[in-house]
Amino acid sequence: MNTLNISNVSLVYNNGYQALTAINLEVTNGVFGLLGPNGAGKSSLMKTIVGLQKPTEGTICFNHVDVVKNALEIQKQLGFLPQYFGVYPKISAYNLLQHLAKLKGVSNRQERHNQILNLLDKVNLLDAKNKEVHTFSGGMKQRFGVAQALLGNPSIVIVDEPTAGLDPEERNRFNSLLSQIGEDIIVLLSTHLVADVRNLCSEMAIIKQGTVVAKGKPNQFIEALQGKIWQKAICKAELNSMASNYNVISKQFIEKVMHITVYSDTCPAGFKAVVPNLEHAYFTFLNNVK
Repeated sequence: MNTLNISNVSLVYNNGYQALTAINLEVTNGVFGLLGPNGAGKSSLMKTIVGLQKPTEGTICFNHVDVVKNALEIQKQLGFLPQYFGVYPKISAYNLLQHLAKLKGVSNRQERHNQILNLLDKVNLLDAKNKEVHTFSGGMKQRFGVAQALLGNPSIVIVDEPTAGLDPEERNRFNSLLSQIGEDIIVLLSTHLVADVRNLCSEMAIIKQGTVVAKGKPNQFIEALQGKIWQKAICKAELNSMASNYNVISKQFIEKVMHITVYSDTCPAGFKAVVPNLEHAYFTFLNNVK
């Protein structure tokens, strides 16, 4: 069982900007979702975990080794899939994985060959092994990104906004792949897409302005909102007064009509009950409701 322990980690950049404040997380095997809006501090935390920058204070231990003092201990066990996975032009999937495997220290030629074919099969790209990666669709490139992240049999894989831009079919295929990977290692999923966390993660944390505002199981967040989420169709002119009188957690247009969703222990007049979901929980914490 792999363990990642983040204890009281804060990060202040040289310009005085506080990117992270007293982050405490414990992560074990499985897919762990780090959910937050753009600019919340997710990328700062990822870079700090893998040793690209040191925290101003706090400790990070991976499998009981202090990786703040020795970043190489996590880096040699790490796979990383960035949001935008760049590829070399005019090179096949197989040859690009050969190159990346050598960089990751897979020196034995036969071992490298076997590992590449196994990974291409795992991500359903074996038939495309001789095609140039730059010709792949967005979904194929993301699945190829998973293959390169798994080279060298990492113990922890960090995935940053993996399904942005994918169509629904590719998103489902990709999420299924991540779920399989997370059975044996830590997969840290950084995203602003609530649906990905709901589909994949058994544990999660919500981060806002560099601070973890909630952590736990997605189902626990949803259960805590039972009987407390209400919705009403309104006209645009009513929005300000509604925002003044109720804990509005979100607003959206449904068939060109504005609907607001509010948090309340009892049903406000004119509202109807809504079955809570993880998106409601997310907006509840982001808007400091409760």
